[in-house]
Amino acid sequence: MLWTVGSRSVSPVFVGRTDELSTLHDALARSAAGEPRTVLLGGEAGVGKSRLIEEFTGSAVCRGAVVALGGCVEVGADGLPFAPFSAALRALRRELPDAFAAAIAGHEEELARLVPELGEPPTARGTGRHDEEGMARLFELTARLLERVAADHTVVMVLEDLHWADASTRHLLAHLFRTLRTGRLLILASYRSDDIHRRHPLRPLLAELERLRTVRRLELARFTRREVSRQIAGILAAEPDPAQVDEIFERSDGNAFFVEELAVAVRERGCPSLRESLRDLLLVRVEALPEPAQRIVRIAAEGGSTVEHGLLAAVARLSEDDLIEALRDAVNANILIAARTGDGYRFRHSLVREAVSDDLLPGERSRLNRRYAEALEADPALVPADQRITRLASYWYHAHDPAKALPAVLDASVEARARHAYGEQLRLLERAMELWDAAPQEVRSRLRLADCTETYAPCGCDPATTPLTYLDLMAEAAVAGRFCGERDRALRIIKRALRLLEDGHDPLRAAWFWVQRSRLVQAKAQGDGRRELDTAQELVRGLPPSEVHAEVLANVANWAMVHEPGPDALSAAERAVEYARMVGAREIEMTARLTLGGLMVQAGGIEAGLAEMYEVNKRTVADGIAAVAARSYVNLPSALESVGRSREAVPLLEEGIAFTRRFGLLGSEAWVWGNLAESLFTLGRWEEAAEAASRSRYIGQSAKPRGFHARIRAEIALARGDLTEAAGQLAEAREHFGPHDIAPQHSLPLVRVAIGIAAGEGRLLDARAELERVLEDGFPPGTQRYGWPLLLAAATAEADAVGLPAAAPGRPEAVARIHRAAKSLATNVPVWQAYERWVHAELLRAEGRNRPEEWAQLVAAFETLERPYDLARVRCRLAEALLAADEDQRSRATELLRLVHATAEHLRARPLADRAALLARRARLTLTCAPQRSAADPAESLGLTGREREVLRLVADGRTNRQIAEELFISPKTASVHVSNILAKLGVSGRGEAAAMAHRLGLFPPESGDRR
Repeated sequence: MLWTVGSRSVSPVFVGRTDELSTLHDALARSAAGEPRTVLLGGEAGVGKSRLIEEFTGSAVCRGAVVALGGCVEVGADGLPFAPFSAALRALRRELPDAFAAAIAGHEEELARLVPELGEPPTARGTGRHDEEGMARLFELTARLLERVAADHTVVMVLEDLHWADASTRHLLAHLFRTLRTGRLLILASYRSDDIHRRHPLRPLLAELERLRTVRRLELARFTRREVSRQIAGILAAEPDPAQVDEIFERSDGNAFFVEELAVAVRERGCPSLRESLRDLLLVRVEALPEPAQRIVRIAAEGGSTVEHGLLAAVARLSEDDLIEALRDAVNANILIAARTGDGYRFRHSLVREAVSDDLLPGERSRLNRRYAEALEADPALVPADQRITRLASYWYHAHDPAKALPAVLDASVEARARHAYGEQLRLLERAMELWDAAPQEVRSRLRLADCTETYAPCGCDPATTPLTYLDLMAEAAVAGRFCGERDRALRIIKRALRLLEDGHDPLRAAWFWVQRSRLVQAKAQGDGRRELDTAQELVRGLPPSEVHAEVLANVANWAMVHEPGPDALSAAERAVEYARMVGAREIEMTARLTLGGLMVQAGGIEAGLAEMYEVNKRTVADGIAAVAARSYVNLPSALESVGRSREAVPLLEEGIAFTRRFGLLGSEAWVWGNLAESLFTLGRWEEAAEAASRSRYIGQSAKPRGFHARIRAEIALARGDLTEAAGQLAEAREHFGPHDIAPQHSLPLVRVAIGIAAGEGRLLDARAELERVLEDGFPPGTQRYGWPLLLAAATAEADAVGLPAAAPGRPEAVARIHRAAKSLATNVPVWQAYERWVHAELLRAEGRNRPEEWAQLVAAFETLERPYDLARVRCRLAEALLAADEDQRSRATELLRLVHATAEHLRARPLADRAALLARRARLTLTCAPQRSAADPAESLGLTGREREVLRLVADGRTNRQIAEELFISPKTASVHVSNILAKLGVSGRGEAAAMAHRLGLFPPESGDRR
């Protein structure tokens, strides 16, 4: 190997960049304190990004940081999958072997997709699987690896030349920037800003990352005249002539690399006029080399960002002595330099390589690529193993030899898939489709399904002997597009495939493509996918059982469960289970059984349906069917929530978060967080619900989880009286869900929120219009969990508007519509039976009949349900009815309002708190509330909820569980549960110790201790 000697063109003096270095050192300091940071360093080619990185990383090493360097590798016009991460992780492994080994323990095979030396990836042995979450799973493991390695060491990961980054590298970057939470890690990534045109794939990523709090974007400016003068002085080792500085500054426009080249030209060739174009200037130095050295430089320019010594020798076909001499000339001229890995060469600056490559003749370029390909085929060990197949495919493709390029490109696509680099797989498959017609028939006939694809629609043939077809390529490309998020490209491929299948000779394959189209239009919120599934179902009707048939039925059943639950959906799910069992498609069977269980719950077979869903969860977790297991952690808790078993759902959801995070299933994790937010909201844990909803938005990569987040936020804002925030979140939710997918689970809650906002703003006619639009179509079967709260919102709006002249016209008709709609909704569990009574009570109130006995029954019903906000609302209604009906009930009304006010204050439900206070003022009642708690409130530090404070107050007063129950209008069993929780949180063994601790901590001062 040869190291740089001879001509000096890089200034030994580091010039300027004081502010940029300060920013980098500040980011390093924050990272060293345990807060992961990212700096995106942009600038035009030659402006000095690499020199700044070199200066900073040298300083970081002196401060004890570990630097791991990786760069995006260009082969021809292609980037290698995950190249910068592979290089950086190898560097980390070398620098911190013990910490690295501990961090990857148990995940070596999966992470071998990034660092092949760690082992053989599962899919390389045929034991892995591919789905939308496969790449996310790898990304999550990478994030956790970096967090663990950086737990005890400050790590600077440098990723250069992002403008060459492949799609998978960009996706991994985005994931890391969004999800890294801990660790002493600084990621420094550079890119050419002048290459980032409007349609460059890095452009939207940069825009997205700039919005993150932990990301800082730096743009390097060109040098000023003063800085150019200092740079020239460093290069020439003497003070330059001011006129010369002016001319070089004007010609280079302050670009550091061009300043170097022009300064060397002035010194070595006496070039005062500097009339050459800058491109010609770069080529002049190449043309000044001896012919063998020029030839080596031209060969190296076509080989990629870095060319290994052995490969260069094989392509150059020079004797060893002649090769070394030519390389020495190129290195001495500072055109080529030794690669960082020490086993090859690269251009000192990519601008020189580009100038040389652009100067090659078309035939010359093809010939060089052929020689690279032939050399690599003859000796595959010439390049690193993880680059071999991809580079061979690139060389043959740019050699314009379809016969050799098609098999090579397909091999590279298989390797990309094995590494979960689905973006590169898609690009390679599109390239294969481009080559298909040009490749000889005998070459195509030797290609086999089993060797090239995984996602072809099963057609009863033997993949090992069946020739590959163009449709097989399209199927594989469509799925790769779905996996990597390139949904528009996938849809275009599917559209072309369906056009080819219009003759009807392959209905199974056509049905398979229609199912893929349904998934894509739903994911893009461009439709509900029903038309596509209907077409697929019609295509398989009457055909023998097959995996495609089972998949179609499973998708139809799942769609119906979400959009139109009922007997037809149940039948489709049962047939999907039957067909999947017949053909041995276990994953489809588990998917269909999960759907079947959900439909059984909706149809009223609650215990049987939940048992089926629990069984699917247990089996899929045990058998490692991660995608279905993750879905079970979404659907099963949702089913529990639908029947009022929110407390049972929460631990299952927390388990689901751990499961989906462990497997990197980000899409499923987003839905789990959303469902957790919903259950926590029901249980009165609103702050936790808001946080969970935010996590759903933060993690979710598609529109619908973000819409779910916005809906939960809207509900919380509405309950807290912030109508502006609620309206904003409602609009955001509707935008995310889109106008095409009208699934009741999404649309009905949004209508409920819209009714609440309209009523809160005094727009009763708008609230009625929202309700009317829903009632025109009626409630689908099984949607009582969404229908009852919606009708309650409408009934409450009518009741609250009594006495307003503008609300009187149309009220009888509106009340009658609500009555009729209520008859269509099921009341198969206590929570919806309670809601039915509540709607009835509100409608009576709207008719001027506010009966205390109705509200008393409702209070008793909700005291058995763990829904504190709902309980507070009906208690408030009972207190209002008691005060209006009987003067003797003032004492009971007072206690009710105190409980309501305490709950409302705890939840920060301002409208409810204000209503309770207003009723108390009107009746001249005193709400003796606990004093404002400081940030250092002992009860808060002990984790006591508002209700637990009330119970502890009564325990401290010596009350029994029965007396506590009577005081707080709860059951003795519920009081006992609260007491047990309090004893556990206080860490005491009995009621006496709890009372003593409460008095010792001053939880109940004398002025507020007696509230009887």
